[in-house]
Amino acid sequence: MAEHREESLLEKITEKFHGGDSSSVMDSDDDKSSRGPSAGGKAKIYRLFGREKPVHKVLGGGKPADVFLWRNKKVSASTLGAVTAIWVFFELMEYHLITLVCHSLILSVAIIFLWSNATTFVSKSRPHVPEVSISEDLAVNTVLSLRYVINRGLVALRGIASGRDPKKFLAVAAALWVLSIIANCCSFLMLFYIAFVALCTVPVLYERYEDRVDAFAEKAEAEFKKHYVVIHVKYLSKIPMGPLKDTKFQ
Repeated sequence: MAEHREESLLEKITEKFHGGDSSSVMDSDDDKSSRGPSAGGKAKIYRLFGREKPVHKVLGGGKPADVFLWRNKKVSASTLGAVTAIWVFFELMEYHLITLVCHSLILSVAIIFLWSNATTFVSKSRPHVPEVSISEDLAVNTVLSLRYVINRGLVALRGIASGRDPKKFLAVAAALWVLSIIANCCSFLMLFYIAFVALCTVPVLYERYEDRVDAFAEKAEAEFKKHYVVIHVKYLSKIPMGPLKDTKFQ
């Protein structure tokens, strides 16, 4: 009897442990199945410059983004044509801005003057010339917005120059160097026109071939990181890094 009781007690203990193990295994399996791909998360798709929003949102949304992405082809074509006409007028025909403003004002004032005096001979009312003025709120808001942008740029430049992020420093230095070479070869108006044409072509082409461009950019970034690690180990890691306090601005 004693042996039988011992055997039954051992069987209960083993069943308890095996049952607990199996239940724990089943619970863990259930947890994994309930989590599914949402717990582990889907493989993050690489996007150019690490963006997480659509191209339309990156460009600010609204009508300017619609123009750059050719949502309305007539409006986009008209805008590009108008900018091209201005570029041809000033760059190729070498017409100066001050000269254009003066001639436009002379023509406008002369037309209104002749129209106002001609009404006395044809017995018609004088034309109504609207009053044009800049409101104080608009001027103050424009200056405050410009001040905020300038302060952000100065803080960013200070952070880059502090030496805390060598990668960002190299990227900014390379970009400014390329921009200086381009600016040395063409005028400001030409540079503005090139930038505008790029805004009207590059985003829409990128949106159309987004997957191919992102795949190529991912490979290029991987190669860049390999070379950067070598440069960082040999040279940049030996540069002393100074502390920089965070600057608050409004």
